[in-house]
Amino acid sequence: MRRFWENATIEPIEGGFAVLLDRRPVRLPGGAVLRVRPERLALAVAAEWQVAGEGRGGTLSFEDTPLTRLAGTAQERIAGDPWPTVDAIARYGETDLLCYRAETPEELVQRQARRWQPWLDWMAAEHDAPLWVGVGVAPIRQHRGSIASLRRAVAAFDAYMLAGLGLAVPALGSLVLGLALAAGRIDAAEAHALGALDELFQAEKWGEDAEAAVRRASIAADIALAAQFMELAREGGRGLEG
Repeated sequence: MRRFWENATIEPIEGGFAVLLDRRPVRLPGGAVLRVRPERLALAVAAEWQVAGEGRGGTLSFEDTPLTRLAGTAQERIAGDPWPTVDAIARYGETDLLCYRAETPEELVQRQARRWQPWLDWMAAEHDAPLWVGVGVAPIRQHRGSIASLRRAVAAFDAYMLAGLGLAVPALGSLVLGLALAAGRIDAAEAHALGALDELFQAEKWGEDAEAAVRRASIAADIALAAQFMELAREGGRGLEG
């Protein structure tokens, strides 16, 4: 779409806030007016449109408004029926990255145990969801009670938090780290470092691969966006009910 606006503002509407571009509401691809709640998140969405509008007359890409994309996902794809999203996110608990440990070298084995185990311990204490740990890539059959607890933890989130988790958890390969990020127990940079621990270890030993570095930077950006979005949604209130 063309950049046609000078001012991006918000206005209260039923169920939240509309984002207005020179008094015209932002609409979702399906035609509905974008409705954002809480106010802090609405203001952040308006701010990214204000910045995007500085290139007036040019072409706008969806990449220019990432918070809007997530808010739209929450409204159009999740809020009406959250269970497919809950199920997709919760399934990562069955194959969580933190549960699959290296057999060698010993330095990596120790680093995984030192950096990953405290988060599995947190998961067991916080959500009553202890997870088994194995060596190698052979599938680990987790206890049904733990998986059920993880599913309940995910299902407790509203549509906004689910949108953020839906971006963060696949990027991390870990539901445990995603839940810690959603709870504000870990920041985006540390979550990414833990999720990329094996790859970073190999880069230390054998040198950086340019393509891997680019891919890792893209993943880090997704995690940072998800963390920012969830922080705005979490601190501002419940948001859309799932």
